[in-house]
Amino acid sequence: MKKNNKKTQQNPTITVNRKARYDYHLGDRFEAGIVLQGTEVKAIRNGQFNLTDSYAQITDGEIFLIDAFIGLYDHGNRANHEPKRTRKLLLHRNEIKKLERSVHSKGMTLIPTKAYFVGSNVKVELAVAQGKKLYDKRDKIDREQATREIRSYT
Repeated sequence: MKKNNKKTQQNPTITVNRKARYDYHLGDRFEAGIVLQGTEVKAIRNGQFNLTDSYAQITDGEIFLIDAFIGLYDHGNRANHEPKRTRKLLLHRNEIKKLERSVHSKGMTLIPTKAYFVGSNVKVELAVAQGKKLYDKRDKIDREQATREIRSYT
């Protein structure tokens, strides 16, 4: 009898913000819950979630995810949601204070790096990040191309 070789993922990833690693130096990471409406959850399960160009902002002791795109649900009729609305993130108070201190004192930004399911809940991984300069991006591309060329010769 043949065994089923499928690995079970504990936290299936919904989306990854690949642009974040290219545009920012990523630091500490935090897991945050996200407050969603019903049609948003269904659209996310259909794979219509994009974190590119989104960021998090701390306002009055609360964290909000801004410019994250969740596509419209096909069967959502008039109860459908706005695709780019501001969504509240759920973190403990001491985590929010720690993030607030690092963002305000060091000039950092909060960037969502990936979204995934934990059980039936959607979680977002936030990273404290600092923007890269243009020459940093070019240097990284040059280094990666050089290592690729070296590997191709061996």
